[in-house]
Amino acid sequence: MQIDENLITYMEELSCLSLSPEEKSRLDDELPEILTLLAKLGEVNTENAAECSNPLDNVNVFRDDKDEPSFDRELILKNAPNKNDEAIIAPKTVD
Repeated sequence: MQIDENLITYMEELSCLSLSPEEKSRLDDELPEILTLLAKLGEVNTENAAECSNPLDNVNVFRDDKDEPSFDRELILKNAPNKNDEAIIAPKTVD
């Protein structure tokens, strides 16, 4: 693959980046090496490797979802300046 200024400008646009001339020059030098290293990944034998979406053995750390008693509605609404029978009435913030 030919690395030139047009390709770097195209990649810059695709990635929504704005590169300085120095960064473009450095990328022009480094990109062929990066692509060579990426091509080596294609040579790795993954035939017996297990598929995974995460290489770590993390599990879901969320708590179980269970019903618990809520606060008393009348107590919550007692000091609200604007309310109806069910909720606090707040000023409109979005038109």
